[in-house]
Amino acid sequence: MQKLSNPSLLLLRNEEELHGAKVLVINHNDDGFLSELTKVNPTAQIYAFSYNFADHLAATKYQNVTSFVNHSLPNIDNLDLVIYYYPKSKPEANMMLTNIRANLGEATRLLVVGENKGGVKSVEKQLKPYAQASYKLDSAKHCILYEFNELTAEDSFDIANYHHTFNVKVAEKNFAAISVPGVFNHGKLDVGTELLLNHLTIPNKGDVLDFGCGAGLIATFMLNTQPNLSLYCLDVSALALYASEQTLKLNGHNGQFILSDGLTQVTTKFDMIVSNPPFHTGLSTDYSIAETFLANAKHMMKKGANLQIVANSFLKYPPIIEQHFAHFKTEIKNTKFAVYQAQKV
Repeated sequence: MQKLSNPSLLLLRNEEELHGAKVLVINHNDDGFLSELTKVNPTAQIYAFSYNFADHLAATKYQNVTSFVNHSLPNIDNLDLVIYYYPKSKPEANMMLTNIRANLGEATRLLVVGENKGGVKSVEKQLKPYAQASYKLDSAKHCILYEFNELTAEDSFDIANYHHTFNVKVAEKNFAAISVPGVFNHGKLDVGTELLLNHLTIPNKGDVLDFGCGAGLIATFMLNTQPNLSLYCLDVSALALYASEQTLKLNGHNGQFILSDGLTQVTTKFDMIVSNPPFHTGLSTDYSIAETFLANAKHMMKKGANLQIVANSFLKYPPIIEQHFAHFKTEIKNTKFAVYQAQKV
């Protein structure tokens, strides 16, 4: 049996609050809560929404749950209850709370749950101007559960209102990029990707996969240098794919966009794979994403194809890469990051 997260345990401790004919759960984890919710509320129409493709796939396992993954909420009429797991990003929460208020029914109740260290207490201030009634329902296991009623509805929601355009200057090149809240390193070039781009070997042509594409900075940099490349941008986050598409479009480029948990949705073989692979899940450090990617990348590469990645120096990636690639080298390494190159022979 899956281990329920502390926010989910707190919700289930208040199961009398979880009833309604139409219930929407937002930003859920793959921890079994949706299954428990169907037992607590067996006659309800239960909907699940996530920006995260892996969590969406997990939700589709439950017969009585209709799951959505996108950059914005679907329109669902007459919701009785919305349950929102507060994220680690406050700007993302601001955006989602506006999106929620654009999808309210006349009597929709909103429950917000989250960990103290994740900043859930901020929701009181964020919703104060819009809620006629608010309650701190319960707290336990370093988590808090809030209820908000009689929320002021928003006329509409457009994610374009949350675009943040910024300038990227790296390797003697300048270009504009677009990000939205919730995307990795929102609104700026992170130092790891900067190191990678300063030491990136770019082919003249071929199919290239940008794994964990974020706001599309790597893909755009490569296309600005070699417009004949075919770029595939992959991320588990629908927000990231949306931002990547906007960044490429802003710079006059086209690309293929793959929403995927790891490489599971990939069918193409590539001449090059480039990545600043993620190693966080929610508030926790999780190395398995990058390790699984490194183990499987070779199967998605053509003969002679190159793999180029950047990673924190403390992560033990060289033994994993060497296990799967005969030709491997460390391009550069400093106290924080290392750039690695490998080739499939």
